[in-house]
Amino acid sequence: MTNEKWALITGASSGIGAEFAKIYAKRGYGVILVARRTDRLTELASQQETSTRIISCDLRDRQAALELYDMVYDLNVEIVVNNAGFGAVGRYEQIDIEKQLDMIDLNCTAVSAITYTFLKDFRYRDCGAILNVASSAGLMPGGPNMAMYYATKAFVVSLTNSINDELKSSGSHVKISALCPGPVDTEFDSVAGVSFSMKGITPKYCAMCGAYGLDHGERIIIPETRFKLLKTAAKLTPERAALRITGFSQKRKTGDLGG
Repeated sequence: MTNEKWALITGASSGIGAEFAKIYAKRGYGVILVARRTDRLTELASQQETSTRIISCDLRDRQAALELYDMVYDLNVEIVVNNAGFGAVGRYEQIDIEKQLDMIDLNCTAVSAITYTFLKDFRYRDCGAILNVASSAGLMPGGPNMAMYYATKAFVVSLTNSINDELKSSGSHVKISALCPGPVDTEFDSVAGVSFSMKGITPKYCAMCGAYGLDHGERIIIPETRFKLLKTAAKLTPERAALRITGFSQKRKTGDLGG
């Protein structure tokens, strides 16, 4: 294992992931860029002024996610950012089930596999940090018209919360946090087929908040004040009412206000 510090970022080909790569490169880390689009990764790597490795793979494949650690075990990886993920909007039975199962594979299974393999190493060395990119959606009781997306992000938040407590209870110096932004101006909108009525934050600002929160051991990192208030409001609002409000919000994104 080399002495150089490395940061591994999934979903690094654009948006928040690409900004995390820039942040950690500026901090002097070597960066491992993981995504499906080799051309995008190559372009991003050419812009870095630090050591860079590219791994082109589809993390919806469980085996690829499990093997990611083995591909970089020779490097001194200290930071892992689980950023890869996607969403889709529409009534649950109207969205292709294969697409929704892919969402589980990427948003949940890959995050679980990567967290597991790197956490075992970090625990052994008693150092390292993992940032799981979730969403403000994961803080809500559910999301009608984006049911699977909200469910996957709630899974990420719950998993991260639990591991965070396990680490603290055992006196470990390893950190794990969940980043829960609201809308971010990335390709997510076009992939999910939504148009947010609320102005999003920039990927750069989102990544900066995530890196800062991870540095300072924040368990749940919420970049925007309005969504911190939303988290509090969700706890005080009757669950049925919260679901109705959230479902109406998803319909507004597509302009579908029918039944």
